[in-house]
Amino acid sequence: MRKIAKFFLNNIPRPILINLSVFLRPLIYQLFKGDRFTDPIDGKSYRKFLPYGYGRQRDNALSPGTLSLERHRQMWLYLQNETDFFRKNYKVLHIAPEQEFQRRFKKTKNLQYVSADLFSPIVDVKADILDLPFEDESFEVIFCNHVLEHIEDDQKAMGELFRVMKKGGWGIFQVPMKTGLEKTYEDFSIKDPKERQKNFGQYDHVRWYGMDYFQRLKNAGFEVDINFYSKQFSPELRKRYGLLVNEILPVVYKR
Repeated sequence: MRKIAKFFLNNIPRPILINLSVFLRPLIYQLFKGDRFTDPIDGKSYRKFLPYGYGRQRDNALSPGTLSLERHRQMWLYLQNETDFFRKNYKVLHIAPEQEFQRRFKKTKNLQYVSADLFSPIVDVKADILDLPFEDESFEVIFCNHVLEHIEDDQKAMGELFRVMKKGGWGIFQVPMKTGLEKTYEDFSIKDPKERQKNFGQYDHVRWYGMDYFQRLKNAGFEVDINFYSKQFSPELRKRYGLLVNEILPVVYKR
């Protein structure tokens, strides 16, 4: 299973994988259902989660039912337990939406939900994050997860997200961060996909973010909560939900 997952991740473009997953998920769920792990997004339990990773793969990382990773499940639990996201009327912008989140958020009656991306086949609006086609202060909530590491001018992208967020708004902007790295490592001269994977962890990334990521967000105008939300749970629950203890949930605010 590990070799099959690695082959698909490294050889099939992500938009095609997104479309394939619609047909494959029911079959995969039947193969993996059990009672050792629980996906908090759909509430279903499994005997194991799938391995995931472009290089070294992590065991029990990908939920067979929702295709969620550790970071998605952490975000869902945060939204469910710590916010009024599922109860209050919000206008939401979701950049490069995760498929399961988009499907569920669109059905949530209190949300006026808009998804946007330049390449994703499932979004509402085709849009460049460097030049978003929205008026200033249009959205109360913005999600932008694992996008900025693909963008050379990430400060401009952050500035656009700040521009279209309403005063008093908030969001979650997750990025891959390298453990122990203080200063972000980026080198735009590296173009070869294999070299990018070697240097940045994935073939289409242009940087590894360090802890100075949060200062970049502050430079764009945001206030930032560096939230290790998974630590709120016992080791037993972290294992059951498939969470990473040291994964940061960056929550931003526009005051």
